[in-house]
Amino acid sequence: MPYTNQAAALIHSVKAVGERLIAANPVELAVGNVVRRVLHIVREEDLSLTTAAMAGLNLSAESDDEDDTDRDNHPALSAAAIAAASRSTLRPPSLQTLLEDVPDSAAVPHTSSSGGDSEGKSKSADKSSRSRKLKHDVIEAVNELIQDISTCHELIAEQAVEHIHQNEVILTLGSSRTVLEFLCAAKEKKRSFRVFVAEGAPRYQGHLLAKELVTRGLQTTLITDSAVFAMISRVNMVIVGAHAVMANGGVIAPVGLNMVALAAQKHAVPFVVLAGSHKLCPLYPHHPEVLLNELRSPSELLDFGEFSDCLDFGSGIGAPLLHVVNPTFDYVPPKLVSLFITDTGGHNPSYMYRLIADYYSADDLVLERRTTSGN
Repeated sequence: MPYTNQAAALIHSVKAVGERLIAANPVELAVGNVVRRVLHIVREEDLSLTTAAMAGLNLSAESDDEDDTDRDNHPALSAAAIAAASRSTLRPPSLQTLLEDVPDSAAVPHTSSSGGDSEGKSKSADKSSRSRKLKHDVIEAVNELIQDISTCHELIAEQAVEHIHQNEVILTLGSSRTVLEFLCAAKEKKRSFRVFVAEGAPRYQGHLLAKELVTRGLQTTLITDSAVFAMISRVNMVIVGAHAVMANGGVIAPVGLNMVALAAQKHAVPFVVLAGSHKLCPLYPHHPEVLLNELRSPSELLDFGEFSDCLDFGSGIGAPLLHVVNPTFDYVPPKLVSLFITDTGGHNPSYMYRLIADYYSADDLVLERRTTSGN
């Protein structure tokens, strides 16, 4: 890193890579979430090292002036340092942080005395030691994040027995690994229940989920998406996965789930969303960086050979007679969600903004700089 402030240089590099990753697939909001989590880790570790260094300086300065009988005050100072480290990272930068941003060339010239040389070498050694410590702590924290993401399905599934009870009927739509593990975990705890699986047209991912559930020994009924409202009165709970959970508690989910949520609300059926913490997005649905949907190929809905006559330009103005719209996602507002189950436990939709605030820094909410609009 060419800068004195190693954390600032690392944040700049991570943001640059994050912008490229988000631009490559803007619909996959989890990519931006993970980049922001890494940035938050760097900021927290840097703040922790800065606080520890300042606390150490204060302790050493006071130890020169105090007698042994006055050392009982040190635990209070240590507690204050710990409290300062746990404060929000949104506060203005400290004086030490600002000084670290000054390049080496702008530093005060060293004196020719041997004392000045030894002091400069000591400061250089301290900075080098802190850089190594920052690198070690960031790598360790990122490895923990990777572990959390890889085990989030198991952590969510462990909570299944608390929510699924004997002889209940569960409804889901499409296919989700998190939902699959959640239902199978309840089955392993000797819960006997039935699962209604809406097929999730036009991709019909529900067929794959129904087959996997039957393979694992669960009683499964496959229904069409249009039959959800007719079957919802027999359902005790709706359990679905999520593509992303927004800061307001809204859910971006596979197309068709908003219809399921409305049917559940009409019949007072709990609507439960399963999502790992890496799917919690700090942005709101109206944010310009959020691409809520994408349109898939019309070939999933119809055969071009059979509908070629309808697609001809027969109106005389160059407009096709038939338009085909095939969206990928639905947006489910927070008022339709009863409960979120994450790898950290169950949460109400109104609490999601606070949970999300623990994972991200406000300085990292906007990653993609939109400089061009012609592409």
